[in-house]
Amino acid sequence: MAKKNVNDSAQHIIHLSAECYPVAKVGGLGDVVGALPKYLQQAGLRAWVVMPWYNKPFVKAHDFDVIYTGSFLQGSRSLEMKVLKEKSNVLGFGLYLIHIPGLLDREDPYGYSDESEQFMAFQHGFLHWIMQAGIIPDVVHCHDHHTGLIPFLMYHSERFAALKDVPTVATVHNGQYQGWMDWNKAILLPAFDTWKWGLLDWDKTINPLAALIKCATVFTTVSEGYLQELMTQANGLEQLFNMERGKSIGIVNGIDTAVWNPEQDTMLIQNYRASDVQAGKMRNKAYLCDTYGLDASKPLLAYIGRFAGEKGADLLPEIIENIFADNTVQLSVMVLGSGDLQVQTTMTYLAEKYPGKLGIYIGYQEELAHRIYAAADFLIMPSRVEPCGLNQLYSMQYGTLPIVRSTGGLKDTVHDISEPDGYGITFVHASAADAVFAIYRALELYRNKQRMQQLRKQLMKIDFSWNKSADKYIALYQNITE
Repeated sequence: MAKKNVNDSAQHIIHLSAECYPVAKVGGLGDVVGALPKYLQQAGLRAWVVMPWYNKPFVKAHDFDVIYTGSFLQGSRSLEMKVLKEKSNVLGFGLYLIHIPGLLDREDPYGYSDESEQFMAFQHGFLHWIMQAGIIPDVVHCHDHHTGLIPFLMYHSERFAALKDVPTVATVHNGQYQGWMDWNKAILLPAFDTWKWGLLDWDKTINPLAALIKCATVFTTVSEGYLQELMTQANGLEQLFNMERGKSIGIVNGIDTAVWNPEQDTMLIQNYRASDVQAGKMRNKAYLCDTYGLDASKPLLAYIGRFAGEKGADLLPEIIENIFADNTVQLSVMVLGSGDLQVQTTMTYLAEKYPGKLGIYIGYQEELAHRIYAAADFLIMPSRVEPCGLNQLYSMQYGTLPIVRSTGGLKDTVHDISEPDGYGITFVHASAADAVFAIYRALELYRNKQRMQQLRKQLMKIDFSWNKSADKYIALYQNITE
């Protein structure tokens, strides 16, 4: 087995993830994995992303080389696999896709009844490939529970003994989802030291996220605030996070300013910078409001995201009803999202009830998201759980003031205008009443044109790029490989 298949002068970091923008994105995980490796590469490291193959437009539009073919057993089932590498490094790092017919050849990352087998095959296939190819990286960086079995198998399966000295980093993007599976699935795993079975177990089930936290050399969360919240709110893993806190660090996510930059964003109707933010936003606002039948002369409040309880999306109907019940309120609202069917149905009904006041797009459209950030005056995030949150960072990059519940990463990144140098509006409770009060504060602020102009410019000058966060990850990699 070769020691390394990389240049000795550069640390080789392999990121394993179920998502990576723009290949396949469902949420913030995809944005992070699509950006962090690029910044690592720019800093002189050698960064790869390895992910499942999906039947997506990006894959069809780009050229790939098949660099490995092979097979392995998952239980009694023989799985044929191949690894494809994107030829031109168009993303700024090495992109590798694992294709396995019947499991890793699907339209979407999630939502399948055999999801446990799907991601087990991804992890086993990755380890099988790098062992066969003689690839020994400096660090394996695992993202969320979909890659949670990797450190356990590296350290406790003789089949992968050549990797036992490779340090691993685990990043928890969302601790609510843990990949639980019954113990009868254990037969599908590669042979492992059965004396170590407890590392896989939590509450009498195989818990990949718990295994990831137990076995990884170090784990990170996507904000300092979220790290503290996991000690008390982790969907059953609170005790584990407290036990393992000595090997933890919170590193707030950044944003990819090559993608999210109003000065260069090709998706906007008009580009702008801090110096002409007022005119730029008004032009984008006029176009968006005209498209959705809204009044551009009124302040525009936006919501972008999944219709999910953790996002507080179930509060949106009550928030909107309460606001529009006040005839003195001058406000337009634009909503982009999908998810919970009841929320979708109610929001569609409200758009019909309040024509000219509420615009809605059910689903997700990247171009529309960019245009809403550029057009909106305020973005609301009434989240119950928000490990980091990227939407508030995108909004600020575009001069849009965030209205957020102070939790997790929102607490770390948004400071209320009542504080010295504050630049957003925060509220404490995940309730419609608190959110509505925050919106009234925003409307009062909107009437102060000079203050709004100053705040927009202030927001656009804050550095939320990946540079600082990438430096922290680089220091972490160096620390665990010394």
